[in-house]
Amino acid sequence: MTDAQPDARPEAVRLVDIRDTPLDVAEVLAALDDDGAGGLTLFVGQVRDHDGGKGVTALDYSAHPTALARLDDVCRRVAAAHDVRGVAAVHRVGQLVIGDLAVVVATTAAHRGDAFAASRDLIDTLKAEVPIWKHQVFDDHTEEWVGTP
Repeated sequence: MTDAQPDARPEAVRLVDIRDTPLDVAEVLAALDDDGAGGLTLFVGQVRDHDGGKGVTALDYSAHPTALARLDDVCRRVAAAHDVRGVAAVHRVGQLVIGDLAVVVATTAAHRGDAFAASRDLIDTLKAEVPIWKHQVFDDHTEEWVGTP
């Protein structure tokens, strides 16, 4: 007989990464595969062609050396604060083009409400606390840094 209970939660934080290669939604979904999850919510942030009424022509993400550890901490806090079975978050850095995926976050839970709440908390906290900065160049040749202290 094993010590595990049939409904015991697995390690909730399944995938956390910051990378300079294209993101793959299928990888995130596979990391959260779980027969005990009745709900999975997914947020995909992609590079759009405008911001603040200006056309975006170039975009570059930079991460502080502590960003991955901070992202892992955010994922663990979200997992602890919500009744989830799985949490995943990956963010891209480097030069991106319009349509590229910049961030993918997802959570699984036994019920959809918990998954929705956890995913919203995850993306909002990631954006507020993880030191990843966006440098945008606009079609009028101005530029802007977003997320810098």
